[in-house]
Amino acid sequence: MRTRNFQNRFTTGRFTLPAVIAVAMACWLLGVLLLPPQVHQAPSGSGLWQSLGTDNLPLWLSLATSFLLHGLTGWILIELNNAYAIIRMRASVQTAFYLLFVSACPLLHRLHAGNVGAVACMAALYFLLGSYRHRRPEGMLFYAFALLGTGSLAVPQLTLLAPVFWIGAYNFRALRFKSFCASLLGWWLPYWFLLGHAYFHGQMELFCSPFRELACFAPWSMDYHAFATLGCLFVVFAVATTHCLATGYEDKIRTRSYLHFLILLCFCLFAYIAWQPGTGADLLPLLLAGNSILAGHLFALSSNRASNVFFITMLALLLLLFGFNVWMVWQIA
Repeated sequence: MRTRNFQNRFTTGRFTLPAVIAVAMACWLLGVLLLPPQVHQAPSGSGLWQSLGTDNLPLWLSLATSFLLHGLTGWILIELNNAYAIIRMRASVQTAFYLLFVSACPLLHRLHAGNVGAVACMAALYFLLGSYRHRRPEGMLFYAFALLGTGSLAVPQLTLLAPVFWIGAYNFRALRFKSFCASLLGWWLPYWFLLGHAYFHGQMELFCSPFRELACFAPWSMDYHAFATLGCLFVVFAVATTHCLATGYEDKIRTRSYLHFLILLCFCLFAYIAWQPGTGADLLPLLLAGNSILAGHLFALSSNRASNVFFITMLALLLLLFGFNVWMVWQIA
């Protein structure tokens, strides 16, 4: 019989998600009280995103919109597990972990391009996973890459995930000549609309900017709070990956394929952020979402003293990380 320790009560509790939502709202409010009204942030997203003037939104609207977008990402995480049983049970623990991860990063509490990119990519992931051994996967891959292309309008670096999605489609036995062409058409669709808008309004720079920014490399630099955040996430990723690979025989072949793709996706996101540290804030929400699924799989399906200790340690580290990030933001503000 499974021991009802703190970890199990958290992962299977009926009130876990409402409690985490309350904690997230409290962190949002603490961020308003503790952080200066004008926090210095590097410009995020593409030139198209910056042209929308989101940096000039009132603080309350920026915070509220960001919270709603993170909530939408959390809802997609629940739907992913309900549709594809990645955690082998009907659970919302992955959303709880996602909100906890986001709460520990105060700079993510305000609206930026990464919020939209995470929503678009998680929706794309929903269709990509649905292409697994599909009799006619062309439609699934079209929608997946159309959403990925839409996200890349805000965060051009998401285009780098296209090869990762093709690798996933190949492993899901869904990549054929027709489905590959469908994926190209899907990715090009939002850019086709952007090209039409830019041409008829004489603003071709809007169309060219995502491609130019994709190839723009800044000198390697990373703040201490970003380094600490990525370090904590990588520890969780490494432990969850080790557990997934060691206990993969307990999952169905289909579930193992999904988990292995998520491991590859998170690893590539770590690599892209290390490659272009200036894009870390834009890719971090998507990395948090992928990591939360792996963390949910780890803590929902393990029950021993070591996992319980690691779970409590992770929560303590997230609390310390929130305080450290707030302090570091004050130093650079």
